Amino acid sequence: MTRDVQITFDCADPAKLSAFWAEALGYRLQDPPPGFESWDQALDAMGVPPERRNDASALLDPGGAGPRLFFQRVPEGKQAKNRVHLDVRAAPGLQGDARMAALEAEAERLAGHGATRLARHEPAPPLDAGHIVMADPEGNEFCLD
Repeated sequence: MTRDVQITFDCADPAKLSAFWAEALGYRLQDPPPGFESWDQALDAMGVPPERRNDASALLDPGGAGPRLFFQRVPEGKQAKNRVHLDVRAAPGLQGDARMAALEAEAERLAGHGATRLARHEPAPPLDAGHIVMADPEGNEFCLD
């Protein structure tokens, strides 16, 4: 039996972090519940006060293949290095200089959306094709692979 997987991010600002990951992955904000034209309209009907409207956010893969991403507000900040991280496949099928150039271009693009570059790992054949370690706007590490 297979199961669907949702990836959950604990964060301080769900709207901001979900906007970053939507840009990074080409995902889209989950639609409001049926019968509502916007999330504000749905949250009004549910009686959610304005100060709680950024408690959560969710993204979907528009193609339906990737997992749902869920962002939930938590009171504490990030404390240590991630034990699990995402690898964003930004250069599939590329090798050597072409691969690293594609990864550099994506690192630059995501830095423009609030990511921070942490490290570059050069190709070391046969097992390591090279990658760039980044952090999202709240410091969660991910790799451009």
